[in-house]
Amino acid sequence: MSGLLVTGTSSDAGKSLVVTALCRLWARQGVRVAPFKAQNMSNNSMVCRDGSEIGRAQWLQSVAAGVEPSSVHNPVLLKPGSDRRAFVVLRGQPAGQLVAGEYATGRRHLAEAAFEAFEELSASVDVVVAEGAGSPAEINLRSGDYVNLGLAQRFSLPALLVADIDRGGALAALYGTWGLVSTDDRALLRAYVINKFRGDASVLMPGLDVVTERTGMPCAGVLPWLDGVWLDSEDALSVGRWRPSSDSRADRLSVAVVRFPRTSNATDVDALAAEPGVDVRVTTDLDVCREADLLVLPGSRATVSDLEWLRASGLAEVVAWRAERSRPVLGICGGYEMLADWIDDPVESESAGRVDGLGLLPTTVTFAAEKVLARPTGQWRGHAVEGYEIHHGVVDDDGAFPGGTSAGSVWGTIWHGTLECDEFRRAWLTEVAATAGSSWVPDTEAPRFADRREAMIDALADAVEEHVDHKSLLELTRQ
Repeated sequence: MSGLLVTGTSSDAGKSLVVTALCRLWARQGVRVAPFKAQNMSNNSMVCRDGSEIGRAQWLQSVAAGVEPSSVHNPVLLKPGSDRRAFVVLRGQPAGQLVAGEYATGRRHLAEAAFEAFEELSASVDVVVAEGAGSPAEINLRSGDYVNLGLAQRFSLPALLVADIDRGGALAALYGTWGLVSTDDRALLRAYVINKFRGDASVLMPGLDVVTERTGMPCAGVLPWLDGVWLDSEDALSVGRWRPSSDSRADRLSVAVVRFPRTSNATDVDALAAEPGVDVRVTTDLDVCREADLLVLPGSRATVSDLEWLRASGLAEVVAWRAERSRPVLGICGGYEMLADWIDDPVESESAGRVDGLGLLPTTVTFAAEKVLARPTGQWRGHAVEGYEIHHGVVDDDGAFPGGTSAGSVWGTIWHGTLECDEFRRAWLTEVAATAGSSWVPDTEAPRFADRREAMIDALADAVEEHVDHKSLLELTRQ
């Protein structure tokens, strides 16, 4: 089997970025390559065309590799529902729950499913680029590990270690990771990459030389800080880098996105942030949410719990205040469900039962045990709309808005991803601007959202081609 494990000194070190870049770079060179992540813990997910649910990052990496995304690329997805409980998605379908005490001991069946998926994927491509999770130095979890060095040991994969120098302590993190893992695991750490470096890389060389001397790991490259490049996140609402660097328009549209404790599918707002003249801020600030031209309630993995938080924080009153004054509000999936008259949820919230919603849309929500995973299509005022559905809540609506309904200046949809449809997004934002009294109008000459995403993937691949010894990494996969 030919493959490479890309792991990191910490979460958000750049593993997803490097995997995406290598997939695109090697695919451009004619290598049949595919991404893989044995286990992903994230509430940002995507529905594939075969009806399976996988992590959003692995969907994007598959796009970068030019392969059809499916559950084979992310066989285990854990979706946190609370600090001590995660919902399990196994080979793209719901498969129960995992509580905190089972994380290290109750995953053997998940490990076997992940290993089977890796074997299946390896048989169809030349190289599998596998992404680790967190850090391989989490030695307290090593005995049950199947996503970091446990995966590498099972399939004799060389491992590339990525360190984020922007957060500080990268050299110590590299050496500490190497020092903490076992002797057998250490032998798999074959090279490392520094990520997000600003300035003259020659300044780093004395430190890198010492790390290499003490660990035996060569430095495979130093990736610079890349402005204007951001990929679908696993963990956070991060939209700032989507804004065009030349976006100096005077007519602007302000968007506030509520940061729920259990936000899911945060990538829904990326397309808003990429639109010229649109300023997106993710916040819990009452004044910002009150004064924005548009307020967005995004998806939630714990709708009833996040609705309780919305009320306790005072934001529910802000939403009602906006609706009374015809100030635009958009609810997406869980955020849409919160706008209903009531929610009956014996599934995700277990004991909450029926609770009052915000009562701003003429709908009701009943949670069903069966999870809806779909790729629906529709239209709005002559504009094609497509999206994807991931939900237990069944909303009784009239379909007046794609995947939902509307009432005055309040819109709601159960569909994710609709805002990536350029003509629909711009037409709807034009109505939002008019309702809010903003002079903003869409720039019809601006790049399409999908084209911007492709350009970012190519920019990543170009950076790795220039700054990383990718030929040596490819050779490692063949040893």
